Amino acid sequence: MLRHVALATYEGAPDLSPDDQALLPQLARLGLTVRAEVWSDVTVDWASFDAVIVRSCWDYHLRIGEFRAWLERLETLGLVVLNSPALIRWNADKRYLLDLARRGVTTIPTLVVSSERGDDVAPVAVAEGWEHIVIKPTISASGYETYALAAPFDATSRAYVARATSVGDVLVQPFVPEIPRDGEYSFTFIDGAFSHATIKRAASHEFRVQTEHGGSVSPTGAPASLVAQAAQAIEVLSETPLYARVDGIARGDTFLLMELELIEPNLFLEHGAGAAELLARAIERRLR
Repeated sequence: MLRHVALATYEGAPDLSPDDQALLPQLARLGLTVRAEVWSDVTVDWASFDAVIVRSCWDYHLRIGEFRAWLERLETLGLVVLNSPALIRWNADKRYLLDLARRGVTTIPTLVVSSERGDDVAPVAVAEGWEHIVIKPTISASGYETYALAAPFDATSRAYVARATSVGDVLVQPFVPEIPRDGEYSFTFIDGAFSHATIKRAASHEFRVQTEHGGSVSPTGAPASLVAQAAQAIEVLSETPLYARVDGIARGDTFLLMELELIEPNLFLEHGAGAAELLARAIERRLR
């Protein structure tokens, strides 16, 4: 059995996020030797580990070239990497939403506008009948360069489009009123099985639900039908992820996927009874 495990984090949380710290005693009880390591630290001897669990690498979208090169290095070393590099590469670009829609998953309508054609954002929205939209880079996280805009665009809106497209290609989506009104569900899955649900709510006068933007997270119950629909985003994948967070909204009885988080999601383990132990046991099973 593989026993020497690195939990990969980033410079802003070298000792892991509070969520991931809950894993340490659980993994130790299972006989695993675990150490937090910053993924971008060039002094880390990754070859000294049997496996790397990718966790709070929350700056990957700002250093995507380095991050991809790091994944390649881990593969070259022959390490077990979870979630797998293949899943991570696919999930790192939000065009995966288009892929999931083609596979039958009900998603928020999504279009992509290239970085060179920022002036097309407004006409694209008008053509779809979207008077209120959200734009974000296709490679982004934590609400990075994400803006809600209303037609017709004024000078401020055009400046926001320029900022977002300066990063790269952008997603264009209709604004989802359910998020500021009702909140956004986050369903945590461990080894393909549903663990627990949370609801994220935006602060007043804000649409982004991330805590970095004043949002809040609390445990919640969820109708079984919504959980089953959320699970479809995992069931259509080519492999079962070790961990996943499925984010979306309820529109009537329908779950609409907003994000499928397979790289570095906060899994809100503190809000799921026994969730840290479940994840630790799933890791241990993968390493046998």
